[in-house]
Amino acid sequence: MTEDAIDTFDPAVPPSGAGCVECDEAGGWWVHLRRCATCGHVGCCDSSLMRHATAHFHATGHRVVQSFEPGEDWYWDFAAEEMVAGPELAPPTSRPDEQPSPGPRGRVPMDWRAQLASR
Repeated sequence: MTEDAIDTFDPAVPPSGAGCVECDEAGGWWVHLRRCATCGHVGCCDSSLMRHATAHFHATGHRVVQSFEPGEDWYWDFAAEEMVAGPELAPPTSRPDEQPSPGPRGRVPMDWRAQLASR
């Protein structure tokens, strides 16, 4: 990890919710979720239509995210464009197991694969 990434972790901050903040507000959907290691913002990944996790990095400069998927604990540093190590973050550490991916249940369109392929 680069020296400037060390200050980006706040292990005490809980996640902002069980799904992408912006997609939830708009009634949208996502493929996978990422959690900001600085402020806890949960956003959708770059495989999702709206790419809110990356947009959060560009808007705030919060450079490190952790996967917010069950069974995954890896970190990504947007600025360095590399995987990094980091501390355990405050629970919960993933979306609920019962929430499908893509999700959330009931908002994923039947043609979601075609929507992703056409972007």
